[in-house]
Amino acid sequence: MDHTNSSAIALRVNGETCSLTVDNRTTLLDALREHLDLTGTKKGCDQGQCGACTVLIDGRRANSCLQLAVAVEGRAVTTIEGMADGDRLHPVQQAFLDRDGYQCGYCTPGQICSAVAVIEEHAAGWPSAATADVRPEAGPPRLDDEEIRERMSGNLCRCGAYVSIVRAVADAAGTHAGHGADHSADHGVPADESTKVTA
Repeated sequence: MDHTNSSAIALRVNGETCSLTVDNRTTLLDALREHLDLTGTKKGCDQGQCGACTVLIDGRRANSCLQLAVAVEGRAVTTIEGMADGDRLHPVQQAFLDRDGYQCGYCTPGQICSAVAVIEEHAAGWPSAATADVRPEAGPPRLDDEEIRERMSGNLCRCGAYVSIVRAVADAAGTHAGHGADHSADHGVPADESTKVTA
């Protein structure tokens, strides 16, 4: 490795500090997969469009293919491998199993990481593009199907398991999303999937 273009960094991943030397252009995605053998985070489009590589950085979701590894040194990175508590699954993981929110499973790690952040963002009162009233005094929006689809729209599922994914997120959030919603138009496609990118 050309050491003029590389850096020794310490990444905090899933509660552990990992020391490694990487080319300065190495993405967080490649550092996780190629250097730390954390292959749960998937490489999909490698352009920040599909969400398969979603991880949490300091609790907020991010596309790891768009993050340089050297830029996240010292920040807390959580991958799908860090979601469970020993043998006890994270509630979102359990909900995906219960609701069969996957088919091939390739996008599932990113979907789960994103869903964890979605639930926390909603609990914190963050609005989305689907939120009708964004005034603080209006309070948090109801986490219905439309809100979930909008908030999860940066994560694509090529198998089309969107309906089950929405149910899983609603279950994990402790809600009953979609009551009163018009499901006749619900074909399982997230809102504006071609333009939304996970933050």
